Amino acid sequence: MDTSLAVRARGITKTFGEVVALDAVDLDVAPGQIHGLAGPNGAGKTTLLGLLLGLAVADDGTLEVLGTPLGRALAAPDGVAGFVDGPGLYPSLTARQNLAALVALRGTRTAGIDDTLAEVGLTDVADDRVRGFSLGMRQRLGLAAALLTQPRLLILDEPANGLDPGGKRHVNQVLNRLAADGATVVISSHRMDDLESLCDEVTILATGRVVFSGPLGKLSAESRELDYRLRTSDPEAARDLILSTPGVKATGDTDVVSALVPALDELVIALGRKGIAVRELAPVVSPLEAAFLALTDQEAGR
Repeated sequence: MDTSLAVRARGITKTFGEVVALDAVDLDVAPGQIHGLAGPNGAGKTTLLGLLLGLAVADDGTLEVLGTPLGRALAAPDGVAGFVDGPGLYPSLTARQNLAALVALRGTRTAGIDDTLAEVGLTDVADDRVRGFSLGMRQRLGLAAALLTQPRLLILDEPANGLDPGGKRHVNQVLNRLAADGATVVISSHRMDDLESLCDEVTILATGRVVFSGPLGKLSAESRELDYRLRTSDPEAARDLILSTPGVKATGDTDVVSALVPALDELVIALGRKGIAVRELAPVVSPLEAAFLALTDQEAGR
């Protein structure tokens, strides 16, 4: 048992009839880390999160959560909170009443409900019935419910679903605060930009298998050719340099080049020497998304 890890999975397999949802999955998540799960629909992300929450048990393999081995019982250790497939809420109750009911079920005091609602940005609708909430507001209320338990491991399935920019800011601030305080967060998302902005490490699943797990830096553009949007003060002169710089390829779009990072660096240096200003330089597709597409396509076509 490795008590230095918040999550340690080895050879986790889960089937539903003839469908293999998870196939010998290994996963390590360190304390104080925001760890992302990515993968196509049906890759096994929600199944894995359900195992971490104690909502299901693996058919094979070993799983330790917060230093406690999970056995055959449908239960998660103390300190674990979160939701999969959306939070369970009482639609006829208000946001405040939902949290008070949760606190009452646990036999704890109601202190902290107002502060928690404020933290997720729901103070103004605290006394509105949940049946009128948008998807994003329900997601934030589900997060508030999890926060009341003061979790050491927070599990969230697509927490950014339905969130407007303000709601996303509230949620991101909460998750970063939890990690800074030493809690561990595991989130799934289809949005690569969310994972890139939040996560220390990411695990990519495809057809129930882990095709990558590790720091985001390992998926850096340093070792992967990407398309970059490049806008300069002199497009014609820049085009000549693009065509003459080894490792940089022109594309059909006059504002897009394809290159590895070292070759792109050489191009930027050459533009500066010629007095050509670079006004925009950014990947057309993020490094994480490019790696995601390459790895999942490779697994699907194996």
